[in-house]
Amino acid sequence: MKLRIFTEPQQGSTYDDLLTVAQAAERLGFDAFFRSDHYQRIGAGDPGPGSTDAWITLAGLARETSRIRLGTLVTPATFRLPGPLAISVATVDQMSGGRVELGFGTGWFDTEHSAYGIPFPPLNERFGRFEEQLEIITGLWTAEKGYSFDGRYYRLVDSPALPKPVQRPRPPFIIGGVGAKRTPRLAARYADEYNVPFRTLADTETALATVRAACEETGRTLAYSVAQTTVVGRDQAEIERRAAAAEQVPDTLRENGLAGTPAEVVEKIRKFAELGVDRVYLQIMDLSDLEHLELIAAEVLPHVG
Repeated sequence: MKLRIFTEPQQGSTYDDLLTVAQAAERLGFDAFFRSDHYQRIGAGDPGPGSTDAWITLAGLARETSRIRLGTLVTPATFRLPGPLAISVATVDQMSGGRVELGFGTGWFDTEHSAYGIPFPPLNERFGRFEEQLEIITGLWTAEKGYSFDGRYYRLVDSPALPKPVQRPRPPFIIGGVGAKRTPRLAARYADEYNVPFRTLADTETALATVRAACEETGRTLAYSVAQTTVVGRDQAEIERRAAAAEQVPDTLRENGLAGTPAEVVEKIRKFAELGVDRVYLQIMDLSDLEHLELIAAEVLPHVG
């Protein structure tokens, strides 16, 4: 089981905050540092300094870390055109020496789109654009001499299909969600990893079964992961303090996320492993609490890795 640190910078953090956490995650032995890709705070509250651009910050982290893998969970297809996105991710892959992963989705947070003038088409069109972007980015990264594409939403003519990423044939795609039809089909065709975001054990088992069935039709094998809001404390007072900082209720989070003492969290991670989960994204909301990461690294990571 690999444990990955997952952050939500749109809730109010700077590049320096992300750098501190990413370097701590690398030093402490976590497998990866991931961030969300949003331009506006989700929910009420102080936005702090505002959000930062995901791929610009990951480019910086690529030069200031050396081992840890880096990626998004997830980049919305609505934010960027497929050609420029392929160039951006390939560039960061080069800058990191081949440590990048692209979590990719349709986009869902309409408020941030209207706030920054980003078109937000209806769901069916978003899925259509998402699927074409998956095909285009794959083509640009893997084409030998050039690439063209003529779809409903995008048309590429005689692209040089450059630059190429370091990872061959391409950086991994992560596709997440719990839709019953389109998401499993796209994951089975394009993804290297399927992620179940913020669901109970029972709901996770159902979602995994749906994607495994789709993979049987394509003959592909995926890695499986979950994202879970995480609060770990040595005692109840510490758990409650960290839950409050994450704007969570401890008892609810014990049921719907990863919360409790290190032993409790280890036990729940083992239950996810029994479902076939390979990676857990630990959503850490308070980026100033490095002792939280240190506790997880010392008392959880050795027992699940």
